[in-house]
Amino acid sequence: MPPTFPLLQKLIALLALLALVAGCTTAAPPESVLTVPAQPQKYAAIVVDASTGKTLFEVNSRSQRYPASLTKMMTLYMLFEALESGRVTKETRIPVSDHAASQPPTKLRFRRGETIDVDSAIRAMVVKSANDVAVAVGEYLGGGSEDQFAAMMTAKARSLGMSGTNFRNACGLPDDGQVTTARDMAVLGMALEKRFPQHFHYFSESDFMFRGRLVRGHNDMLGRVRGVDGIKTGYIRASGYNIVTSYNADGRHLIVVVMGADSARQRNDHVEALIQRSLGPAIADASQPRLMYSGQQPASPPLLPPADSALPGLPPQQATPASAVPGSSASDFPSPDLASPGAPLLPTQ
Repeated sequence: MPPTFPLLQKLIALLALLALVAGCTTAAPPESVLTVPAQPQKYAAIVVDASTGKTLFEVNSRSQRYPASLTKMMTLYMLFEALESGRVTKETRIPVSDHAASQPPTKLRFRRGETIDVDSAIRAMVVKSANDVAVAVGEYLGGGSEDQFAAMMTAKARSLGMSGTNFRNACGLPDDGQVTTARDMAVLGMALEKRFPQHFHYFSESDFMFRGRLVRGHNDMLGRVRGVDGIKTGYIRASGYNIVTSYNADGRHLIVVVMGADSARQRNDHVEALIQRSLGPAIADASQPRLMYSGQQPASPPLLPPADSALPGLPPQQATPASAVPGSSASDFPSPDLASPGAPLLPTQ
């Protein structure tokens, strides 16, 4: 009968190897060098624990950037308020003016005089990011004037604590005066989810049927990362690729904002990396990650973000240092009493 001891040794070695392989499949700790998919003058990002209000990561989060179609998040906020107040219902027909119909793509190509119901308008803005629909909604809620609606949007932003945001239109098309910050977009993302949980499901939709055809969306994060349940993407040439993402799984709820990426794929990869980094165990130098900006050679020393004055006509904005404060006791985004519409998410500065 052959000896069993060598066999036992092999079995132990095999079990050890399997344990090592299994360990390699778990999330790795966040790295001290973070690859950034944008030039430093365009990049901004923030990760917020939506349950506690703690900021887990931020770079240039108070520096002004162009929102692009993230603007439609506020247009939707105003429309949800109108729904809750009874001013409109989901069956209300919104007329499309010459001005709305003339908006450049992306759009649903409405003609002047046509109408769209509120329920379809919400889906058109969330999924298709339709500019013609956003402007039609803005004109309807603004008493016929998109300019008036933009002023209402800015006033609402101030009431939510979005001190670095100004709106000039309802859809996010280029305007030098239409600016926001990554931090403000995080505030708006949390406000939409906490103030209107009954409507937040729209932001998880990746397509919808309209006039007998399937309209597909732009948010590839939906279905890519388990736990991602919205909310909005945006792009114009001046802004780069922007996104606000909600992650809600396994007892963790994060709001991730990335602005200024060079491509949608790089933006999405970066959001996924930030989610993994925020969920992973902290390491000694995770609180001050070094950044490797887009176009920078790997052999070059990684740089911390410089102060930037990226936008024409704007005063220089001081870049926010990268930070991660998972152990902080103070909340950077205090949860409001949402029984009171418009209750600020941030203390007034």
